[in-house]
Amino acid sequence: MRAPIDRFRGWDLDAAERQVDRYFDTDGQPGLAYGLVAGGELVHSGGRGVRAEGGDRPDLDTVFRIASMTKSFTAATLLSLRDAGALRLDDEVAEYVPEASALCPPTDDAPALTLRALLTMTAGLPTDDPWGDRQQDLPDDEFAALLRGGLTFAWTPGTAYEYSNLGYALLGRVITAAAGEPYPQVVRRRLLDPLGLTTTVFSADEVPPDRLAHGHRPLDGRWQEVPIAGHGAFAPMGGLFSSVRDLSRWVAGFTDAYPPRDGERAGGHPVRRSSRREQQQPHYGLPAVVTWPVITGPPTVRSFGYGFGLHVERDTVLGDLVGHSGGYPGFGSHMRWHPGSGVGVIVLANATYAPAFRLANQLIEDALRNRPRDRGPGASPAPNGSAMALATLLARNQVNDLIARWDDDLAARLLADNVDADEALPRRRAAIERYQESFGPLRADHNLSSTSPAHCSWWLRGPRGKVRVEIRLTPQSPPLVQSLTITPVPDAPAPLRDLAVRIGHALDQPEADRRGWLALGPEVDRVDLHRQFLLAAGWAGRSSPDDVLSGDGVREATFRLVGQHGSLTLSITHDPVTRVVSALTMAPLP
Repeated sequence: MRAPIDRFRGWDLDAAERQVDRYFDTDGQPGLAYGLVAGGELVHSGGRGVRAEGGDRPDLDTVFRIASMTKSFTAATLLSLRDAGALRLDDEVAEYVPEASALCPPTDDAPALTLRALLTMTAGLPTDDPWGDRQQDLPDDEFAALLRGGLTFAWTPGTAYEYSNLGYALLGRVITAAAGEPYPQVVRRRLLDPLGLTTTVFSADEVPPDRLAHGHRPLDGRWQEVPIAGHGAFAPMGGLFSSVRDLSRWVAGFTDAYPPRDGERAGGHPVRRSSRREQQQPHYGLPAVVTWPVITGPPTVRSFGYGFGLHVERDTVLGDLVGHSGGYPGFGSHMRWHPGSGVGVIVLANATYAPAFRLANQLIEDALRNRPRDRGPGASPAPNGSAMALATLLARNQVNDLIARWDDDLAARLLADNVDADEALPRRRAAIERYQESFGPLRADHNLSSTSPAHCSWWLRGPRGKVRVEIRLTPQSPPLVQSLTITPVPDAPAPLRDLAVRIGHALDQPEADRRGWLALGPEVDRVDLHRQFLLAAGWAGRSSPDDVLSGDGVREATFRLVGQHGSLTLSITHDPVTRVVSALTMAPLP
């Protein structure tokens, strides 16, 4: 299916189709279906291969087992019960699962096992792939016997993250106890029926045979069909079947939770917007991962966390990414979205543990890098038109007025009491007047940045230099400026700027070509500098100075260099008479 091009929000459909072709040809699975989401809608979908041997090509209504993607449905069901007052996330598991009272964590100072610990994978249970996959159809009475027999803990609860299917099976028991009806019925009543997810089911028997994707595994150079297991006590961790069409609505429900805003529609999504946002927060953080696609290119730096049934990643360039994989005998799947833009991807495949993540990640990264940059990377969007954000912009305009012409009455209305206590207002006024005299009349440019609705920074430029202004507002109503920082940046002298130009252009030149014009003092480590040139060349390539970020106007300056592949900061310190460089450093800009 295709929609008008103005709705793709960054999707290049021809490029996406090529990515799908490459994945299908190289990663190997009998069949796959995929969908692209933007603006809360499925805007494109497709398929490759076959649903089953001799069958048709998968499409947006082909039903695959989605395995651990089920965990997001389990978590959302639990939150809906919490919102209805049927349970609390900090309740002890034993209140709902009596067999859990016999569980013994590894230390006697361990806290009680809670629903929150199970949701966030911090209950201390060891990773149970692939054992957990084979427990999918375990009867409830056998699960109860398993619990009564005791469990082995890898960690004391609350001290570490470790992925656990068993933990979500326990949450299924909690849902059954809290709602007073079997887990599958609760999910159907609270989520699937209200959302119209008609192809999302817990049993393959509920799917028309011509719509069901059959699972496969590789064996002796061919595909062997894998029997589809039924559902039982472990269904809450991976028992659902679904389609691209249904999952696009599921993903759209999460992207619609942002930004926070007024007017939640009655009869809309069955789970509160606030709870859907809560599900997408990293409730337990993991160490950042740095990967280099190629040694000469920039690295990808991404931190990871686990929310409620969802993985949360923060990329230093792309911002927040949320999603979950599903791996199971016969199937592999992934759903992934970017809350900041509403762009999402679903990939479903019918081979055992098919690496659907690879395709989904590549598709969404391509889309995000193609779309216009309307906000920086980082957390999901702030509220639309928030009062704090508007107050910050008003304060910025008033600070500009104060810098252009100091007014004691304006300062009294605008600045919190601590500003004068931190640095006396007469001293601040005198400094501003010195900057005006040194740099000439200062006028605002459009380079505005913000890390919070209560913060912003910007530049004021004059004929001979500029200042960087940064403000933060108080939590009062109405808010006042609690922090006002003005940093002067004089223009770099011509010799330093000329040197920055030559260094940027030399990033694609051999070391020998630099020796004739780059005079280095004895304090400069030549080996380290050579390494910096190599890395800077790999990151940015041939570059040119774009702006001066800091400096004293005489001996030192830091420039932004913009190159063929990326940007750098270049900091130089030299003797203005001898032109000998005593310090030179380069660093990548994300």
